[in-house]
Amino acid sequence: MILASVLITCQMIFIRTVLNQSTIWQTEVVIYLMIAATLIGLPYVQKLRGHVGVDLLPTMLPSRMRRGLSAATLAVTGTMIALMLFYGWEMWHLAWARNWKSETVMAIPLAIPYLAIPLGFALFLLQLLGDLWMVLSGAPIDEKGMAATSSTSSLEDL
Repeated sequence: MILASVLITCQMIFIRTVLNQSTIWQTEVVIYLMIAATLIGLPYVQKLRGHVGVDLLPTMLPSRMRRGLSAATLAVTGTMIALMLFYGWEMWHLAWARNWKSETVMAIPLAIPYLAIPLGFALFLLQLLGDLWMVLSGAPIDEKGMAATSSTSSLEDL
């Protein structure tokens, strides 16, 4: 999706600057693609532990307290994401049931781009629940209190 956004943006720049023509659909499609890529990419970034986090306190705590803090953080985050999933689903359903369309020339049915909201948050919630399960099941934890599995890597490993 990100690559498609870049290619569409390059095409849009070419049309506007070289051909001196106006564009109709490119900006809207790029915006929807980038939002979808962000939302659908949430669980992958969670798996890599790539989200911004403050780890000063967890690194100073003993292992048992780190595990408890991690479980509490994952539970609160999961609750928040579940709420966002619920309201995202409601918004998608309204757009689908009422056949909402964008107010641009393309008139894209908004149910299509809005689907990224419940889909992304559902996948993110599943990843958070998996992380919570690993923390609660006694899997080894790292210095930040997160389950240290063999599939967990850091962004530096990429």
